[in-house]
Amino acid sequence: MEQSIFKSYDIRGIYPKELDKKIAFKIGQAFIEITGAKKVAVARDARLSGEELLKALTDGIMASGADVFDVGQVPTECLYFAVGGYDFDAGIMITASHNPKKYNGFKMLKKQGKDISIIRGKDLLSFLESFSKDKKVFSKKGGLVKKDILQDFITHISSFSDSALIKPFLVIVDASNGVAGSVVAKIGEQIPAKVLLLNHKPDGHFPNHSPNPLAEGSIDQIKSEITIRKADFGFIFDGDADRIFLIDEKGEMVRADITLLLLAKYFLQKYPNSTIAYNAICSKSVSEFIEKWGGKPIKTQVGFVNVRDGLLKNNGSMGGELSGHYCFKDNFYLDSGTIAFLVLLQVISEGNKKVSELAAELSPYAKSSEINFEVKNKDEILNKIKEKYSDGKQDFLDGVTVEYADWWFNVRASNTEPLLRLTIEAESPVLLDIKQKELTEFILS
Repeated sequence: MEQSIFKSYDIRGIYPKELDKKIAFKIGQAFIEITGAKKVAVARDARLSGEELLKALTDGIMASGADVFDVGQVPTECLYFAVGGYDFDAGIMITASHNPKKYNGFKMLKKQGKDISIIRGKDLLSFLESFSKDKKVFSKKGGLVKKDILQDFITHISSFSDSALIKPFLVIVDASNGVAGSVVAKIGEQIPAKVLLLNHKPDGHFPNHSPNPLAEGSIDQIKSEITIRKADFGFIFDGDADRIFLIDEKGEMVRADITLLLLAKYFLQKYPNSTIAYNAICSKSVSEFIEKWGGKPIKTQVGFVNVRDGLLKNNGSMGGELSGHYCFKDNFYLDSGTIAFLVLLQVISEGNKKVSELAAELSPYAKSSEINFEVKNKDEILNKIKEKYSDGKQDFLDGVTVEYADWWFNVRASNTEPLLRLTIEAESPVLLDIKQKELTEFILS
């Protein structure tokens, strides 16, 4: 069994080289042993291997005596809703999210009372290895039921905004040939805005661009459509629709931490003085504006699960990070691209400005994207950085963060690759350029 597919947060690997139906069957068995679930909701995204892995997974679950409820080819957030909104004990989404088409995987949840916990891939591995050596025989096999929850899900997400307050914008939405299209189409029928869908049909070949909105070239199509049609703005989803990115009227992607602020202001009005969670590489403007608006900013390690944990522990109203994940208290503390979509439509409507103008007001600093360096001695370099920049304010929540009066940076090691990841923010583009060159030279020296 390929151990590398069991990640920090989920299970993800190349099909069928690393992840196949035999492994999927075992994962189904082990999942029931770990969770003790009797009723499991399952779903899949548009990936070509989804049906085969779904059958093998459900066979493993049923062989372990649990019942399976198949909610269909839907967004990951819809599977989350199934677990949170119905009397299911657990859920598994078959998806590799934004990864290239050759990948597939599993996102796993368990419900405990009203709380939902995320089952991490790495936690399943050790159990799986021991479990496979001692196969249990169950006297009663579980059953399989098809269950359509899409309309209930749409009712749920629609409750997060007031459609009457949404202006009749022309909005372009790119579903990336993933599973967002059908949901957004139904939402579009209920709101004043005219929604023009791109790549709305699920296609596991992802023929038009990568299912990762941050991949090179992914926004070229929507940028062109916004320009040609003179649309007000747009959105692009990833393959399983749990991530979303806002595109302004010029066809430029709004950085996700700025989008987080647009959402945070809305939820702080709904829940005054509440906590907003964000990760360690977001702009310092995030904490500054949250405090200005009366909220309590909580910084977490990078990774959606960490943001979610920070939100949950502090009973916050919402959280988000640079990868485009946004999670909400009223959505079982889980992430949802379509909730963000609906709320942003209302926020932009009430803002009475172009999206680029709203974003500019919330981004007073010059900030780099995350810069990757391939290195062999990650720990050694991190220690040298601590020494060289010891005159700044340091914290070690996630890698090394050093803050000065007019700039700050974070360097963190990748958990899976021989990479250091650098993020820098400064008071001006000139200072940013200077510090980026300085740190690049130091890391590579």
